[in-house]
Amino acid sequence: METLSVMQSFLIALWTAAVMSRWLGGGATLTLRFSPLMTGLVVGIVMGDVAQAMIVTAALQMIYMGVFSPGGSMPAEPSIAAAIAVPVALMGNLAPEAAIAVAVPVGLLGSYLYQFRFFINTFLGKYTDKAVEDLNAKAISRSVIMYPTIASFVLFVPLVFIALYFGAPVIADVITALEGTVVIHVLEVVGGGLAAIGIATTVYVIGRKDYMVFFFLAYFMSIVFKSLDVTMVTYAIFGVIIALIFVQATKGKQVPVKESTSASATFDDDDYDDGF
Repeated sequence: METLSVMQSFLIALWTAAVMSRWLGGGATLTLRFSPLMTGLVVGIVMGDVAQAMIVTAALQMIYMGVFSPGGSMPAEPSIAAAIAVPVALMGNLAPEAAIAVAVPVGLLGSYLYQFRFFINTFLGKYTDKAVEDLNAKAISRSVIMYPTIASFVLFVPLVFIALYFGAPVIADVITALEGTVVIHVLEVVGGGLAAIGIATTVYVIGRKDYMVFFFLAYFMSIVFKSLDVTMVTYAIFGVIIALIFVQATKGKQVPVKESTSASATFDDDDYDDGF
């Protein structure tokens, strides 16, 4: 069975720490934290199997579509989940659904690790307070950006490295030994259910009944085209084309009467009497 080398484990851990520290482009890195897609791509490049890594990551993305982060806190960390689950899936030749069942508990543990990062940052607050008292702009930048980033790397790199180098092969060996048993079947069923919950949560949050037709269109397209082995990339292209057609068709239309009447105000003589 393929195993992770020291360099591979270190590179994936380094990427995960960069994402979790928001070091790569600030807000852009925050977006990477909310999605496992880029982490899955990096894992695929490092392990030399981008295609299979993205297949697994696409399945992981579905369960985290409905995950939101009020105040920056998340119930699970998609990036950490992908950093561990995708290598396990590649080493153990897991189906994407089984990889989902591995990713969920890892993502939950990752959320606790991220909360511990907040705890560490509280000790760094004294440097910010001192810099503000001294009106030292450079010291403020160091205390707000540099010190928390270094602390994040110190926290995430060793732990993710240990989990990958020592833990991932063990998990992959166990899952390989259980291949063909009811345990793997249960993992796949649970993983498929979690993906469905993620999609359903997203649809519920969007809450636009007039857009539900697109959801049903995508569902029945997947059923009709199942025998053709249509890839996720092809579905994405179809989605972009349909979205462009919809935007072009609705462009320039007048605002609905209900919205226009609520947005604008009409005055009569009584209104002027009330105002003056």
